[in-house]
Amino acid sequence: MPHFHIDYSSNLEEVVDMGALCEAVRAAAAGIETFPMPGIRVRATRVDHYAIADGNRDHGFIDLSVRLRAGRPAEVKRDAIERIFTVLKDFVAPAMATHSIALSAEMRDIDAALSPKCGTIRDYLETMA
Repeated sequence: MPHFHIDYSSNLEEVVDMGALCEAVRAAAAGIETFPMPGIRVRATRVDHYAIADGNRDHGFIDLSVRLRAGRPAEVKRDAIERIFTVLKDFVAPAMATHSIALSAEMRDIDAALSPKCGTIRDYLETMA
């Protein structure tokens, strides 16, 4: 963990480079001690159907959801989400200067007992070191 999921309105497809945003979030997360690098996953999903504020289709949104295993102190999580949200805001700032965009982020704990995991990424990373 953590998993970062970015939902964004389809009208931002040509305005914000979502692949580069995913990489910016990944790089920032990798620099935060509470986020183990082998567990970082960042993905973006375009949302084609949405309604915002007054219904004007020119409005757009980017919503970042962060899920991570429970157990970290509140101040550690608060610092981490603030750092990641700053990366998001800075990345999107040029687009926000010319477009109506709502940004949001939320961090949630995952109950490890209810979230089984399996994978070989850690093994692969060890062989690459």
